[in-house]
Formats: sequence, C-alpha cells, structure tokens
Amino acid sequence: MKSDIIPEKRSLWIFGYGSLVWKPDFEYKRSKVGYIQGYKRRFWHGDNFHRGNDETPGRVVTLIKDDDASTWGVAFEVTGAQVEKSLQYLNVRETVCGGYITEMVDFFPEGEDQSPVQALVYIATADNALYLGKASPVEIAAQIVMCRGKTGHNLEYLLRLAEFMRSSCPQVEDHHLFSIEAAAMTMVVYLFLLVAQWLVPFVSLANSGYMRKTHKHTPTTLKLFISHAVQLYIMMLKIYS
Repeated sequence: MKSDIIPEKRSLWIFGYGSLVWKPDFEYKRSKVGYIQGYKRRFWHGDNFHRGNDETPGRVVTLIKDDDASTWGVAFEVTGAQVEKSLQYLNVRETVCGGYITEMVDFFPEGEDQSPVQALVYIATADNALYLGKASPVEIAAQIVMCRGKTGHNLEYLLRLAEFMRSSCPQVEDHHLFSIEAAAMTMVVYLFLLVAQWLVPFVSLANSGYMRKTHKHTPTTLKLFISHAVQLYIMMLKIYS
C-alpha cells in the first residue's frame, strides 16, 4: 500500500467492486451502493491464492482506466479503530495475497444529489506478475469454471458478483460480467450432464458386486472431475435459488 495515500484519518470510505461487495469481512459503520467514474471492471487479473493456485490461477476483477466508463459497487465507511483494522486486513487480503495497489477515487452514492466522497480502492495493474490481460468471455469462463483456491471456487466469485449487480444495481447492464456469467453457467450445466450420463450405468448396478468392484478402480482424476462438476452445479443452484 502506498504509505502517503492515506493520512491518519478518523473516517475513511473503501470502495469494493469485486468480492468486497458481498464478502467484506471487516467491521464498518455503514455502506452505500454507488459508482466511480473513469474505470471499467474486467476479469483480467489472476488469482493464485483465494480463487486459484500457482498451476491454475483463477480470474478476478480489476479496474481498467476508461474515461467513458463507470463501475458500480459498494463503499464502506470505517471510523475510529475500524480504519486501522480494516486496512491491516485488506492489506493482506488484497495487496499481499492479491497483488493490488491502492488509489483514491471519487465515489458517487446511488440516488443522492450531493458531492462525491473520496474513497480508497484496490486496483491490479498490468505490471503485476499475476495480471492475465484480455481474453474472450468463453475463455475467461472456462478458466473460472475449473479453478478453486483457499477461499473457494472461482465460479462462486463470478456468480455472487453477477447476482449483486442484478439485485442491487438492476439498472446497470454490465455486458462483460454477464456474458462471462452466461458462458460459465452453460459450461457447468454441460459438465453436469456429462457426469449424469456417465453415472447412469452405475445407478442400475448400485447393489451389484460389479459396482463395488469397479468403483474402487475408478481413476482418481475422474472422481475429482465428477466431484468438481457436482459441486459447481449445486453451488449454482444455491446462489440462484
């Protein structure tokens, strides 16, 4: 974190546009939905900790400068002792584990006819070692569907962010986010159907000796694939139920 970007403050606004919108995990006084200008949200950053690993990094969002764009999210106001505690926590979560840097931006609360407030935001730039850059929605979705990190499935990150935008910012059409979501959901359903077709013969043999003998010889990779596909499908149903 830039040491000179935040003077000692009794109050600070922190703007979240990714997992912070649904999982801040720090104490705050209040929160407001709103937007910042001059940036667009893109799944161009890699994650080898929270939603992926070194071999298969996940994809998470960062902000790309664009004068004509705006990004919606949530700003959290922290006060008193919350300021230092939240910054210490976010420094580990976003900077040490995520590779993000901090900037100060103008935050515009939704539906409020007043001046914007200064807010701290975490951004991953192209010179970051984890930065992955552009890819098509299908390519990004395929990477997200197959990745998991210490915090959970990469797909959860995508779906919960899309659900936040749909429920809290229904007037905003985030084509980049929703196109990746649609591609990922199609892939998960396809994977689940593949698994279901593969399991059909085993259902009819569930009480047979053949079933018990062959199941223990099923390749570990195949078992992991089946488990992964089923977990993703169940998680998708829970989020959208």
